[in-house]
Amino acid sequence: MAVECIDEHHANEALEELMLLMKLQHPNISLYREMFIMWNNEISSLFLCLLMDYNIKGTFQDVLENKRNKKETIDSEWMHTMLSQLLDAIEYLHQLNIIHRNLKPSNIALVNDNYCKLQDLSSQALMTHEAKWNVRAEEGGRAGGGGVSSKGGGNKGLSGSSTLILPTDPCHKSWMAPETLKFSFTCKSDIWSLGCIILDMATCSFLDDTEAMHLRKAIRHHPGTLKPILKAMKEKQIPVSEVFCLLLPFMLHINPSDRLTIKDVIRITFMSNSFRNSCVALNMNRQAVPIFITDVLLEGNVANVLDVMQNFSIRPEVQLRALNKLLTMPEEDLGLPWPTELVEEVLDIIKQHERILDILLSTCSLLLRVLGQALAQDPEAEIPRDHFIISFLMSALRSHPDSERLITMIYNLLTIISSQGMISEELEEEGLFLLAQEHLDHFQEDKDICFAILSLLWSLLIDAATVDKEPLQKLSDVVIWVLTIHHEDVEIAEAGCAVLWLLSLLGCIKESQFEKVVELFLRSIQLCPGRVLLVNNVCRGLASLAKVSELVAFRIAVLEEGSSGLYLLQDIYHLYKDDPEVVENLCMLLAHLASYKEILPELESGGIKDIVRTIRGRFTSSLELISYADTVLQALEAAARPNPQKQQLEPASEPEAPKVSSPP
Repeated sequence: MAVECIDEHHANEALEELMLLMKLQHPNISLYREMFIMWNNEISSLFLCLLMDYNIKGTFQDVLENKRNKKETIDSEWMHTMLSQLLDAIEYLHQLNIIHRNLKPSNIALVNDNYCKLQDLSSQALMTHEAKWNVRAEEGGRAGGGGVSSKGGGNKGLSGSSTLILPTDPCHKSWMAPETLKFSFTCKSDIWSLGCIILDMATCSFLDDTEAMHLRKAIRHHPGTLKPILKAMKEKQIPVSEVFCLLLPFMLHINPSDRLTIKDVIRITFMSNSFRNSCVALNMNRQAVPIFITDVLLEGNVANVLDVMQNFSIRPEVQLRALNKLLTMPEEDLGLPWPTELVEEVLDIIKQHERILDILLSTCSLLLRVLGQALAQDPEAEIPRDHFIISFLMSALRSHPDSERLITMIYNLLTIISSQGMISEELEEEGLFLLAQEHLDHFQEDKDICFAILSLLWSLLIDAATVDKEPLQKLSDVVIWVLTIHHEDVEIAEAGCAVLWLLSLLGCIKESQFEKVVELFLRSIQLCPGRVLLVNNVCRGLASLAKVSELVAFRIAVLEEGSSGLYLLQDIYHLYKDDPEVVENLCMLLAHLASYKEILPELESGGIKDIVRTIRGRFTSSLELISYADTVLQALEAAARPNPQKQQLEPASEPEAPKVSSPP
């Protein structure tokens, strides 16, 4: 959303006020994620840009229009569910002395069929600027108003820039309280707007859009206009009409001081039998559901636990208790492996509480148990890797950037998911590589996080077909640094060397890094020569770099002054001489080294020829291995033979002068 500001002071004032909204934590409030000020050169105007969560199926406005077109009433159970969430969210705001200021059906987003969020919270600075307000009031009063107003006619009260981004519905101001038209906002202004929304929900079956708008405007000046509508609601037996007839006269009182508070609205709602009997009654209560009640409800199997989670979807304490129940449930009762639909059902509920760290930690622990143990039972088990699950994990990764435990678990989960299929492109689109770089850089001392990230990168890059090289080139710097810091950690060495090998294959290691990478590879083999996977990946990585750089070949052959890396490779051969894969990777590396004439004397003096001859005689069934061995031997033999051309170029020796016999 973009809102034009009169000047820089006005924009900064609004920005400072709205920044407080980014700290809110409530499952039924869609929060601002990012805010910034932008200058639009085309129209020479200053805009405050507000980036919010946007993952909706529609709004209350869509529901109302649909019902009006069909002349249908809104389902009472759905109305209970939605109102309970709205009341809960508004009470949360009012407890913090925050006024929404812009409550209307189009600003209540539907995340799914039974879950809504308030959005588009506004600020005092934006809603009480008189010049801007005059424009809004005039635009809102026009037939077919709304949209984007243009410079010039109609924008009275603005000097200079006057373009304004407005809501799209033509009657957007008709839900606002009478006092707000004079720039006065209190929590009671939200109560009026909520009353108008309830009035719309109750009358959508017998009032069309225009009639509903005229009713909202009329009750600002003539409260008596409401009485015949309340009577019609009773006569038409509108669901929950007895509650609405009790509430609305006191919510839509012209004098703000005479209106109900949000706590009054909740209390009166609880007094009604229809709401008291509803399964969402407890959801409307701000007090936590008692633990002993939760534990009784959670008794039973997985299906029963999921029912409780669904019925109490907005109660975080119930969700946490339910997750812990699932975490401690015996494996035979957990029903592994879970289908993707079941995993998504749990995540759909938990998504409402993604800002609560304890719930996310328990959710990730459950996913690790469900996915990990499913694979342990059956390596061929199908692991859910739906986009919804990946999106949830990436969102959770960003929502708590300082939680080491959560970050570690999420990277481990992504590694499990990636083991069952190619998801590198999807994660690349989600910004995984840049995020991994930030986490490695920020948590470079944390062994668990580094290992989890390196393991995931290993899993992703080994199947990567096409990738954007720029983030991977940046990633190579921090991977090198992590390996340097954890130079004695075997697990970090194994995972890190695998990542460096794959980055070298993708051409994502810069030439300036070659020497350092060779040093890390050879040091890792020295650290843990008994780990065959590490040895294989190091040989592959060295071969990949030696193929493109003579400097790499030289650093392998002459590791340090007076010490050759070739002796280290000989040790590896003697340790793994019966392992065809290691021997083949070793021969591949030697073949690339032998392509440089300057390295051949080092190979000859390092005893490589004898080893390669032995290898060729022992592994006669491997054509690729024999090919590598022949390449090395041919290069060494060619270097040892005299060069005929060279001999022809050398000057001939002077012939000896004939001996003269002495006279007798």
